[in-house]
Amino acid sequence: MKKLFLATAILFSTVAAFAQEPEEITSKNSWLKAGLSAGVPVGDASDYSSFVAGLDLKGQLMSTPHLGIGLTTGYNHFFAKDGLEDFGTIPLGGFVRVYPKAKGFFAGTDIGYSLLTGANDADGGFYVKPQIGYHNYSWNFFGYFNGIFRSDNSGGNINHAGIGATYNIRFR
Repeated sequence: MKKLFLATAILFSTVAAFAQEPEEITSKNSWLKAGLSAGVPVGDASDYSSFVAGLDLKGQLMSTPHLGIGLTTGYNHFFAKDGLEDFGTIPLGGFVRVYPKAKGFFAGTDIGYSLLTGANDADGGFYVKPQIGYHNYSWNFFGYFNGIFRSDNSGGNINHAGIGATYNIRFR
């Protein structure tokens, strides 16, 4: 829990340092992002899962023309290998995105805590999901690595890498 608090404090301190002044939330600077992702487990997770499919939901505020911040959640479903059981993760966190231009390259990361579902007595863990991709007015296409960090006593880390897309749902 201390790691989660520290990571969240660092994320929001970084965002605050880049923000110029408090921004009023309007339909011109904030929107929802909804999307899908697909990936493959890496590391120890590849021993018990063969594929990961996910849903993303984000609320974004453009605090400056080139910096987006927000909250994120979703669901990732890990499809088990033969003889094992499927499980899922539910990320709960914040994110920051850097958009150098109105259209083109972007980079950012999600950070927070990820809950586990469908795994008996398993603990979730602190997660980080760096992304790099392409964006335009309506879409974001990206590659990512998702790392959920847990102690060996909790079952070890759960990592996967993949591709995804989100659509910007603008408020009217």
